[in-house]
Amino acid sequence: MYEQEEIKPYLQDGSKAEQVEQMFDTIASRYDHLNHWMSLNIDKRWRRHAIRKLAPFHPKDVLDVATGTGDFAIETVKALSPNSLIGIDISEGMMDIGRQKVAKAHLDDIITFEKEDCLSLSYEDERFDAVTAAFGIRNFADLDKGLSEMCRVLRKGGHLSIVELTHPVSFPMKQLFKLYSHTVLPVYGRLVSKDKRAYEYLTATIEAFPQGETMMDILHAAGFKETSFERLTFGICTMYFATK
Repeated sequence: MYEQEEIKPYLQDGSKAEQVEQMFDTIASRYDHLNHWMSLNIDKRWRRHAIRKLAPFHPKDVLDVATGTGDFAIETVKALSPNSLIGIDISEGMMDIGRQKVAKAHLDDIITFEKEDCLSLSYEDERFDAVTAAFGIRNFADLDKGLSEMCRVLRKGGHLSIVELTHPVSFPMKQLFKLYSHTVLPVYGRLVSKDKRAYEYLTATIEAFPQGETMMDILHAAGFKETSFERLTFGICTMYFATK
């Protein structure tokens, strides 16, 4: 078990999955504002970078895991023009906002949203050409199982593209990020989202989540090959890319 798997959003009984669903349903209406503000809109650049890695392979059927409010899904369709993209999440509150965005962008003939447990996907083996995930896999209650499921539904030769928040490892960004994540982020999150625990939880999972070479080993164990990672913006975010 990895450290972040034991961290729950709320100090109460209930599974991590149940609490994560409750948390994202609670903050859904303010999530995009907070996400863009706290990253100074750099999160959009990180998503585009991950999408560009997929461009040479022209995936036609894409699964976006932990799709949230659908930003990654919409950017992927605009950039890569797949035949279909399914965005999955455990939070209907987040996906409801995503559905509104997709309808406004007139992409609802390509993008659909489905509530799925990422640890036990309902899709058949080798269903998708590409699997993507942005800022979601650190919320998995079982990272190994979640990644194994993502590998299972990916076709042979298909690609996985992930962007995830990580803690910088070099001075001075390591110290600056720790100061920011333990002071500014929780205070602003509490004021805007009205849920202090949510942003304390998000900070804790960033710090606990395995990264870099350790994550490469985890991806290999899940069945992926040709794995690589790239630290972005001084290590605040990391992109992982792998092939089945």
